[in-house]
Amino acid sequence: MTDAEQKLWQSLRGRQMAGHKFRRQHPFDDYILDFVCLDAKLIIEVDGSQHSENADYDNERTQHLQKAGFRVLRFWNNEVLNELESVTEVIWRELQNPSPSQPPP
Repeated sequence: MTDAEQKLWQSLRGRQMAGHKFRRQHPFDDYILDFVCLDAKLIIEVDGSQHSENADYDNERTQHLQKAGFRVLRFWNNEVLNELESVTEVIWRELQNPSPSQPPP
């Protein structure tokens, strides 16, 4: 894991986000997901500068994951490293909204 991924993992692990369980480096189809909460169908990707050069690949990947019913949040490394509280707030808010494929409780 990158430094940014390690830092974010400290906030996601142990059901710290509204009791949701996150997995890291989780395989799905032909991809390895940085972080995923399977129950909430939420994927979190932490991208470095190399991703700006692979935008087409990332877009195709995101579309594939969305077709599978996932919501995908992407953050840059520097966002996680310098604005962790803002990043975790976005994740928290997303977890409060059930995915379209899930019926409300």
